[in-house]
Amino acid sequence: QGEGGFAYLARRGSPEAGAIFIKVSSRFGTCDLYSPAPQTSYEEDNDGERMFLRILHDADDMAASDRMARETRFDPDLWLVELEDIADASALFSISQDGEAY
Repeated sequence: QGEGGFAYLARRGSPEAGAIFIKVSSRFGTCDLYSPAPQTSYEEDNDGERMFLRILHDADDMAASDRMARETRFDPDLWLVELEDIADASALFSISQDGEAY
């Protein structure tokens, strides 16, 4: 719990591998979905913190579920963390400013 909301592990991936995805659900019934940012998003002086790229914005749960089903077929070892009612996702994880992939 933090930033006024809740977080939980929705899908446990492989401890040795697997990308981490983050779904941020709003109280308005929409969600944003984040995937790992490409290496080109990292600055030379990056402190090693993971960065994420928003791949869905203001999507419904069906769109997010469909996207995660495709991602899981590609990487069955992936992890999914879900956050609910978070005021500012960027306070909890780093978001790439390289643009968005939706």
